[in-house]
Amino acid sequence: MNPQQTRVLYEKALEYADLKGNENVIDAYCGIGTISLFLAKKAKHVYGVEIVPEAIEDAKSNAELNGINNVTFTVGAAEEIIPKWQNQDIKADVVVVDPPRKGLEKSLIDTIIGLKPKKVVYVSCNPSTLARDLRLLEDGGFKTIEVQPVDMFPQTTHCEAVARIERVKKADE
Repeated sequence: MNPQQTRVLYEKALEYADLKGNENVIDAYCGIGTISLFLAKKAKHVYGVEIVPEAIEDAKSNAELNGINNVTFTVGAAEEIIPKWQNQDIKADVVVVDPPRKGLEKSLIDTIIGLKPKKVVYVSCNPSTLARDLRLLEDGGFKTIEVQPVDMFPQTTHCEAVARIERVKKADE
């Protein structure tokens, strides 16, 4: 773990989310809620989803320990939970993803495209799956604005990256 660079990474994600205080944010692959809680300081509400039940329990504990109550954490697969949230009329202005090395599931990319958030913030530990997923998101109506590498692991070949992606409005919208 590299706490100094973790902060740089989270600050960049927060900058790219460009939150004004009235946005709903969905954090897919939220883990123990670290990015969710970081974003919650500037968002109206953050909804985090993670498939690992123990991680969600930790996320809820972290929110309580930090006195953050504008977050909701749910156990499940993002591509299954997010459509349920949509059916409950929960809309996302920003979607944040921090997937494993294999990148995003195609079904989650399709879910994000259908959700039509204004912005997607993609935190990646694998440049090749990031490139693949950015292509699919762009094919679905988004534009990659900027990608910032963050060297979390100096003197190794591994590098994290944060991408800022925005939805391109179509003429009929």
